[in-house]
Amino acid sequence: MTVILTNDDGIDAPGIRSLQQAINGKGIVVAPNKQYSGCGHQVTTHKPIQVDRRGDREYSVDGTPADCTRIALTKLHENVKWVLSGINAGGNLGVDVYLSGTVAAVREAAILGIPGIAISHWIRKPLVIDWEVAANWTAKVLDKLWDTPLAPNSFWNVNLPHLAPGSPEPAIIFCQTSIHPLAVDYKVDGDSYHYQGEYAKRDRVPGTDVDVCFSGNIAISQISL
Repeated sequence: MTVILTNDDGIDAPGIRSLQQAINGKGIVVAPNKQYSGCGHQVTTHKPIQVDRRGDREYSVDGTPADCTRIALTKLHENVKWVLSGINAGGNLGVDVYLSGTVAAVREAAILGIPGIAISHWIRKPLVIDWEVAANWTAKVLDKLWDTPLAPNSFWNVNLPHLAPGSPEPAIIFCQTSIHPLAVDYKVDGDSYHYQGEYAKRDRVPGTDVDVCFSGNIAISQISL
C-alpha cells in the first residue's frame, strides 16, 4: 500500500517526522521545501515547480501542499492508496479547513479520487507539543480510520488535543465541524493592521470538533467536497 505523506509546515518540520513514526517509517514523503501555513488551496500554474529528490522515499517540492499532492499522484507514484497530511503544529478546527494548507493537501487528493487524512495538533499555550505522544495518538487514529468507510469525494480531518503530561488518554470521537470562526480582529497602527486573535477563545458549540478537541479528546470529522 503506497501512502503519500505531506504537510504545510515544510519537509523538515518535526510534525511530518512524527507522522512517519506513526506509520512505522513507511510512506513516501512529498512535501514543501518551506512553510506554507495558511495558504489554503493555492496551486502553482504560472511557473515551473522544482522537485528535489532526497532519496528513494523523499521529495522536496518548491510548491504548496496542494502542488505536492498533485505531483505525487500524477507524476511520482502509481497505485497510491492514501494521502496523509501533517502533523500540523496548530489546530485546524471548524472553518479553519478553508484556510489550511494541511487540509488542502488531502482535499486535493479527494478531488483526484484518492482518500486522505489531515492531522493537526492544537497548541494550548504555554504547553509544548510532545511529538512522541502525537505519533502514538496518530497511530491509534490511523488504525481506526484505515478500516472505517469513507464516503466518496470525502476526506478525514483529525485534530489532536494538547494535554498536560500525565493526563488521561484522550478518547477518539467522530463529530461535526464547527461553522463558527475565530473572531476576526486587527490592531491598528497607523496604516498597518495587525491580525490578533486568541485561538482558545473561539466559540465551542457542544459536540463540534472545536468542543471535542478543547475538551481534551481527539476530534475526527468527515468532510465532503
